[in-house]
Amino acid sequence: MESHLLLCILLLIPAFASSDFLVTHVRNIKKRNSDNDLVVNGIEIYRMKIDSKVTSRFAHNVITSRAVNRGNAHKEVFFDVELPKTAFITNFSMASGRKTEKFTVSVNIAAGSKVTFELIYEELLKRQFGKYEMFIKVKPKQLVKDFEIEVNIFEPQGISELEAEGTFITNDLQNVIRKTFSHKKGHISFKPTLDQQRTCENCSQSLLDGDFIVKYDVERTTPDNLQIVNGYFVHFFAPMNLPKLPKNVIFIIDISGSMSGREIQQTREALLKILDDIKEDDHFNFILFGSDVHTWKETLIKATPENLDEARKFVRGIDTKGLTNLYGGMMKGIDMLNAAHEGNLVPKRSASIIIMLTDGQPNVGISNTQDIQTHVKKAIEGKYTLYNLGFGYGVDYNFLEKMALENKGLARRIYPDSDSALQLQGFYDEVSNPMLRDVELNYPENEIADVTKNSFKHFYDGSEIVVAGRLRDINQNSLTVDVKGEGANDALSFTSQQDKEQTAKAFQEQEYIFGDFIERLWAYLTIEQLLEKRISATGEEKDNLTAEALDLSLKYKFVTPLTSMVVTKPEEDENQAAIADKPTEGTAQAAPIVAQASPVHYVHASNPTWYTSVDGDPHFIISVPQKEDAICFNINENPGAVLRLINDPVTGITVNGELIGDKKVNNDAKIQNTYFGKLGIANKHLDLKVTVTPEKITIQNETGKTTFTWLDSVTVQQESLTLIINKKKSLVLSMGSGASFVIVLHQVWKKHPLHRDFLGLYTLESHKLSEQTHGLLGQFFHPIDFAILEIHPGSDPKKPDATMIFKNKELIVTRGWQKDYRRDPEHGIDIPCWFVHNNGAGLIDGVHTDYVVSSLF
Repeated sequence: MESHLLLCILLLIPAFASSDFLVTHVRNIKKRNSDNDLVVNGIEIYRMKIDSKVTSRFAHNVITSRAVNRGNAHKEVFFDVELPKTAFITNFSMASGRKTEKFTVSVNIAAGSKVTFELIYEELLKRQFGKYEMFIKVKPKQLVKDFEIEVNIFEPQGISELEAEGTFITNDLQNVIRKTFSHKKGHISFKPTLDQQRTCENCSQSLLDGDFIVKYDVERTTPDNLQIVNGYFVHFFAPMNLPKLPKNVIFIIDISGSMSGREIQQTREALLKILDDIKEDDHFNFILFGSDVHTWKETLIKATPENLDEARKFVRGIDTKGLTNLYGGMMKGIDMLNAAHEGNLVPKRSASIIIMLTDGQPNVGISNTQDIQTHVKKAIEGKYTLYNLGFGYGVDYNFLEKMALENKGLARRIYPDSDSALQLQGFYDEVSNPMLRDVELNYPENEIADVTKNSFKHFYDGSEIVVAGRLRDINQNSLTVDVKGEGANDALSFTSQQDKEQTAKAFQEQEYIFGDFIERLWAYLTIEQLLEKRISATGEEKDNLTAEALDLSLKYKFVTPLTSMVVTKPEEDENQAAIADKPTEGTAQAAPIVAQASPVHYVHASNPTWYTSVDGDPHFIISVPQKEDAICFNINENPGAVLRLINDPVTGITVNGELIGDKKVNNDAKIQNTYFGKLGIANKHLDLKVTVTPEKITIQNETGKTTFTWLDSVTVQQESLTLIINKKKSLVLSMGSGASFVIVLHQVWKKHPLHRDFLGLYTLESHKLSEQTHGLLGQFFHPIDFAILEIHPGSDPKKPDATMIFKNKELIVTRGWQKDYRRDPEHGIDIPCWFVHNNGAGLIDGVHTDYVVSSLF
């Protein structure tokens, strides 16, 4: 189930705030204050510091930002934070990017008042290409009188190299970076003056806009390093100077019509660069799939200069055609690897890898993703590693990730941009140099418990394997580990031992140590791996993984996809309650959600304008982020009708809405106005029902009924329910492990001759619902795609008509607007969209009357 961490971030005026995170900025409409170029729209950020402490690769980061309202009226200040995607944090609002996730919170501060904003986040730094990397996003968006980044690193093995760079660093700023390291300690500081921050002399714009990156590595006199502190251990394994394993690579490339244009051009560019890096001992082949499957060669061939030249000619000629026979391409690649091994066409001591790239979803041959997963897993049988690359936002990323994880690989999204070719090449570089395969790190079972993943299909050059665990006896003085793996020439096997006295000596410099860092590192790694296993698990196994990850997340106060954090704001701020969540890559780009419902700053990962909602009379808005566009439709039904909005048989969550009409029937109108006057949200697995009307909110469970009115400002925290009521405005509701919802209250003048109070519904975290979710809203929680053709003038000169291609159907649509009442319940905001006529005919599954049900529950 989802739980909300009972931590509160207090944004106190004028003094204090606390929590968990990365770089903040105040986001305001920029107005140059002629008297003070430190003030933007009345707000001055007079202090900003990013303070990072790294101990044994585990980073603890604190961001502090202090601002003052120099204006003569209340101001709403937005603090934005961008963090590494791998960080576990306590956060406010999110939007997912390539390497970072964006978090936002706002607070109203009075004239002359100050606010201090503090965030903390933790992450385990990963080693790639021989270095650990700390990624800090710097974007204050205005000059800051006192700006500072300070990084302190402590590594018991000793620091071998340390560097810092920034995408925004000019020649003048290069000298501002101070860097020192000696044996175990490293220090970096960056503290530019006001003049050094300016884009030009006397300018008020800030140069500080980009990435600040710290890279380092440690001394390695042995292949591994084992550390024991307070009953927990961490084991780092990164052998050096091993001969590279020959690799056998199958590139399976989607050449369907949707890959045409820039995508296939960038794919060709990346493959040509990759061919330059393939070693002569490697074997490789290309498989292309559109409607049919084509191969370059009938079997894997050795990467001789002649064969590489021929491969380059083949790659330059790759073009797009047809639909997406993903299953056929995958099975052909697996069969080819099987035949190569069975026929001894590839070295016995070698690493076999499948790299599959697609931009869409399977629609030829076997197209059911669950069936494809089953067949692929059975065919691979754990022999090969599968890496799935999803190009753009049209892919079913959850499917790609599950299939890769089931076959000891991973999935990666390739963002559609000018550097997509570099992204593809960069991923290949990460896996292009396997040094060992079938690596196992074994510890005495009677001495340790709760050990993290300790077997790995491959170890790649420049990376590092990390294992952590708990000692059964906290007073145990030493630990022994046996390491085994298969190398290019022979098997690797050695034994390593460490006692806690050796670790204690290494950690005498206490000013660099933050708490029980190895215990927190173990918790971080355990939660990360439990969440990864959970992706491909089902049934009871998934429930057990969820429960275990949830318990650890709550115990160590990490915000993960299973937890949220309730944020308390100052009493002067009307928006007193907020909830924050942690995104996942699959949901960040594959499920429509709502990011905010005014006045609640309810947050979830994704494009901030990506949501599904139903509001007004009633109109539905479906955002399609990969198109940077939206689809909308109305449902016209009689007052008293109950519509099924969301139905998920797996989580047990249903949402139904009952329509009401105006007080009087307008006989001249062809269609009577209707609105949602009652919403019923239930979780049948929890025997929980919530009824919402414009007058009251009723919670009913096995213990009875509880009723609140919209005049209440209430936060309800129960094991299976969180309810936050913002007085006379909106409420946020989440139950169990399913999605959350914002309900907006629309109130009209009580003596209005025609209109009534009504409700609007906005969905959050729809990724937490299953793939079987349906309903007028629920069917759009899955990725959708469409194309617009033949735009031409319509009956209204301001609203052109067009042909929409959706699920191989042609629909006549009209460019128009619908109201989004999330931020402004009174007036709403116009959202441009393509309007589908006739109750969404052709867009929704079936017809709209299929969604009329007998009662609210």
